[in-house]
Amino acid sequence: MKRPRILCVDDEPAVLEGLTLNLRRKFSVETATSGALGLAMLDEEKPFAIVLSDMRMPEMNGATFLSRVRALAPDSVRMLLTGQTDISSAIAAINEGQIFRFLTKPCPPDRLLTAFESAMGQHRLITAERVLLEETLHGSIKALTEVLALTNPMAFGRASRVKEHVSELLQNIVVVDAWQVEVAAMVSELGSITLPPATAEKLYSGEELSEAEEAMVARLPTVVRQLLGNIPRLEPVMEILSHQHDALILHGEGASGFVQPGAKILRIAIDYDTLETRGYSPQHALIEMQKKAERYDPEVLNIFAKLRGASQIQNERLEIPVRDVQVGMVFVEDVWMKTGALFVARGYEVTQSFVERAKNFQQGVIKEPVTVILRSG
Repeated sequence: MKRPRILCVDDEPAVLEGLTLNLRRKFSVETATSGALGLAMLDEEKPFAIVLSDMRMPEMNGATFLSRVRALAPDSVRMLLTGQTDISSAIAAINEGQIFRFLTKPCPPDRLLTAFESAMGQHRLITAERVLLEETLHGSIKALTEVLALTNPMAFGRASRVKEHVSELLQNIVVVDAWQVEVAAMVSELGSITLPPATAEKLYSGEELSEAEEAMVARLPTVVRQLLGNIPRLEPVMEILSHQHDALILHGEGASGFVQPGAKILRIAIDYDTLETRGYSPQHALIEMQKKAERYDPEVLNIFAKLRGASQIQNERLEIPVRDVQVGMVFVEDVWMKTGALFVARGYEVTQSFVERAKNFQQGVIKEPVTVILRSG
């Protein structure tokens, strides 16, 4: 059985040697002689199940270090080891780093091992709850949007495209609880189900809206909050949606630090799709976005531009009958029925339920062939 990875931080090498000796039978122990080195290890390597830190260290004390660990690796269980009797230092560590256990020097081996075993149990609880939450909510939202896509394929085709852009960015940018940003993308167009069909079509084709239609669109974020308000644990998702258009988001004034990364990513994905829908080529869409530097995070926008260039090369296009589409294919262009109704919007990723739906349509009802891509890797 693979031993859990733990990190011990202390400026005294002898203390680290003792900790390693007592813990190595049950844990894979890694050490650092300063808070800065410990943070570098957390940043470069996979998260540790447990992080133990000495309180009194030069340059960065244990309370400050564990507080930063909490932001960088929230699933890591944090513990403090100190020889001090200063109660104010202990309180600072508990408040700033939200530590799990407070140990004093010298700490007997049996007490040390018991503390680590308890911390490991806490880590299992934290990760199990997070995985359950992510998978349950993500799966529920995906099922909801897939059903709603049948009623408004244009809006939810856009949501599919935005979610794909967001997912690509999240593979290249470290964001805590990245699943929340993906869910925000998936539900970003949910409020559109309340728009009259003609207004929705004008909105997604970039046509000018009337004053009454502008008022409808302005109410869409409120509609989304109403629709999702009864689902627990979605508060961060709704925060991301609420702050995606904040004028001051790049300066840290429009949203909390927790929301900022997700809102910045979502803004780029939605604006890019809006420009593409209006007929801009990928290159021209990116040029237009780069002209508005104050609106976007430059680092995120540069990463997105590189990803768009790579996707143009890597993806293989196919023109096939709609009945030949397979799960995982993505529509490159809108698919229309011969009656003039939209069957499925570009950007939609084929699911098993769509394959079954496509089989139910008689030949000649849908304009064919359809254009899809097979993503490499």
